[in-house]
Amino acid sequence: MENIIKLETIQEYNRLLGAETLHPLVSVTDFSTLQSLKHCRKNFGFYCVFYKELDCGVLQYGRNKYDYEDGTLVFISPGQIAGVNDGGETINPKGLVLMFHPDLLYGTPLARRMKDYTFFSYESNEALHMSDRERRIILNCFHEIREELENAIDKHTKQIVTSNIETLLNHCVRFYERQFVTREVVNHDLLTEFEQILQQYFNSDKPSEIGLPSVQYCAEQMHLSPNYFGDLVKKETGKSAQEYIQLAIMEKVKELLIDSNKTISEIAYELGFKYPHHLSRIFKKVIGTTPNEYRAQAG
Repeated sequence: MENIIKLETIQEYNRLLGAETLHPLVSVTDFSTLQSLKHCRKNFGFYCVFYKELDCGVLQYGRNKYDYEDGTLVFISPGQIAGVNDGGETINPKGLVLMFHPDLLYGTPLARRMKDYTFFSYESNEALHMSDRERRIILNCFHEIREELENAIDKHTKQIVTSNIETLLNHCVRFYERQFVTREVVNHDLLTEFEQILQQYFNSDKPSEIGLPSVQYCAEQMHLSPNYFGDLVKKETGKSAQEYIQLAIMEKVKELLIDSNKTISEIAYELGFKYPHHLSRIFKKVIGTTPNEYRAQAG
């Protein structure tokens, strides 16, 4: 059985690294202060934002292994497992890690916003690759948090630190949007692949076996996390991945209404709907007419 170290607190992780803990719920640890970094698999009980410089070894995260590049950010949320068990270690590592526990966020505006930072559920191969300017902005955020933690903890500490974390994460939202834009050609190819996956799905027995295609299924076929996939589709099309799938299903319904004599029930079951009235309701909502009305108009 694979050995995974469970880290419930930030202090436990700093102890593993051999680093100092200035605050029990938040920490900025500089890897360059460490002589080495032992490789191991870890189950994190808190949020982490890893900033890596130069070659800092291989990270296994989810199903993928990822070689860090200069100026890369990787995000991990509580309950996720990351690291690699290869018995090795990285000598003279470079980079930083911001750790913050969910308990730090209670009662702050950031607590309500965390669900908006979808990149905490991205796979590691969907990391944020920053330009020099972006890297300077992020490093400044790390240093601001670290400086505040080096002061004596008082009633203002929590607000100032969480505000700085929120600023850092908001910059990351902006930089990811830039990354989606600069990868436009790649993203267009991914959308083409998405459409092919949906077409192949309807040409197979999957609708009758497992029902309608889901965002999760399509993301898995493309080796992307559902959140990254959803954000990419939204950025490229202005529609959510679920809306995009729904439109593709409706196009298939229209095709069958015109090119076959099948009943609405037969079409519904063929495409994976549990109930025919579900198809009719969505069709009316998306297309503006009932399936029978559409068939009559097309005929």
